[in-house]
Amino acid sequence: MLDPELLERITARRAELDELEQHLVKHLAEGRAERDELAVAERVLERMTGQLADERAQAAPMPAQVGGRPVMLIPHREPGVEEDALPWDYQRIIAAVRQAAGPVMAREVGEVVGVDISVRSRLEPLRSKLVRLVDHGWLRKLPDGRFATRL
Repeated sequence: MLDPELLERITARRAELDELEQHLVKHLAEGRAERDELAVAERVLERMTGQLADERAQAAPMPAQVGGRPVMLIPHREPGVEEDALPWDYQRIIAAVRQAAGPVMAREVGEVVGVDISVRSRLEPLRSKLVRLVDHGWLRKLPDGRFATRL
């Protein structure tokens, strides 16, 4: 004959395990649903990122030809033209001037953007870009040769 106390313990343990199984099945279903939602979100994000990249590529300045060599045109600063219309290296230059405590020399900008300032031939193209940004209204050049952001 089976011990009634042992049968009661077995029945109680089965009930505990059944409850645990229901709990785990519920959490598994919730986890799978969330994983599926994340997969959809990832696909939407990839599609939107691709669309944004296409839009930016279409809006990016197109290189022009000067003497048979491609050059990037620098847009004039005017209402509706944002800094992101500038080529990336020009955006870095403006950011370097902006983060300085005040007007800066080309050499100081070069240190920030990673130009080897010890070699004059490396600094002159940067100075040329700074002047081009001044000519197109993005920066201003002070009489002492330092550069500052526009007010």
